Amino acid sequence: MPEETAQIDDITPVVKQFYPDAVPLESLMHRVVQSIFNEYDYTPNQILLANSICSDDINSLEYPAEARQMLGPFELGGLNGFPFTGLTGMSAFASHVPDDGAVMIFYGPHIGVTNHGKAGKLTRPGQNKESSCCGAAALALSRINEPAKSDELDYQQIYLQKLMKDNKPRILSAGMPEMEAAEIFYEANEKRLMELIHKTDFTGNHIFLIGGIIINCRQKFGSYISLRKNSVLEAQSLKITGRLGIN
Repeated sequence: MPEETAQIDDITPVVKQFYPDAVPLESLMHRVVQSIFNEYDYTPNQILLANSICSDDINSLEYPAEARQMLGPFELGGLNGFPFTGLTGMSAFASHVPDDGAVMIFYGPHIGVTNHGKAGKLTRPGQNKESSCCGAAALALSRINEPAKSDELDYQQIYLQKLMKDNKPRILSAGMPEMEAAEIFYEANEKRLMELIHKTDFTGNHIFLIGGIIINCRQKFGSYISLRKNSVLEAQSLKITGRLGIN
C-alpha cells in the first residue's frame, strides 16, 4: 500500500513495532534541556551544543526547538551522523565552550519509518513517493558485495561502505538489514566520538552526552529517538559522574 494512502492520526504504534523504547525526539530533548538547566544550574547561553547527526535535510526540518535555546550547534557529523570533522573539529568545538559553561553532544544515525510500517523508507515533504532514509546507509548496504574502492570526491560514503563490509556477516544474517545497519552505525559513531573526546582538552565544567537512533517519520509526526546514551562527564577528568534525570 503506498504511504500516501495510509492515513493515520498517530504513528507511535508503528514506530514502536521497530523500536519499543522510542519516544518523540522533541519531548526527549525538552527533558534533557530542562534537566541540564535545573540539575546543574546552567542557563542556555552557558551551553554549547554539538550535533553529530546526518546532514540529511529531514533532520534539520524536524530538529527540536528546545535544542535551539543553547549556543551553536557546532556540526561534527557528516553522512549518517559519523563525526567526520575528526580531531580538528572536536578540538575547535571544545575550545569554543564558555569558561563557566558546559557542552552537550547529541549524536546518532537515523532511519525512516513509513506510515504503513516499513523501516528504512520515508515520504519526504512535498513528495508522494517513498525514498530511502538514511539514503547513504541504503547505498552502503546495496554495495556490500562490491570491491572496496577509494574516491576523494565521495570519501564519507566510502567509509560507510567499509563499515558495512566489515560487518557483512552480521548484516546478512539480520532479519532487517536496514535496522541492523543503523545499530552498526550507532556503535561506530559512539566509538569514534569517545576516541575524539578522550584526545581533546575541553574548557568548561561538564560534557553531556545524548546518543541514540533517530527515527524519522512523515513531517507532521516529527521524529522519534531510541535513546542509547545518557551520560554526564566532568570536562577536565572526563570521568562519568552521572546521568541526566530525563526518565
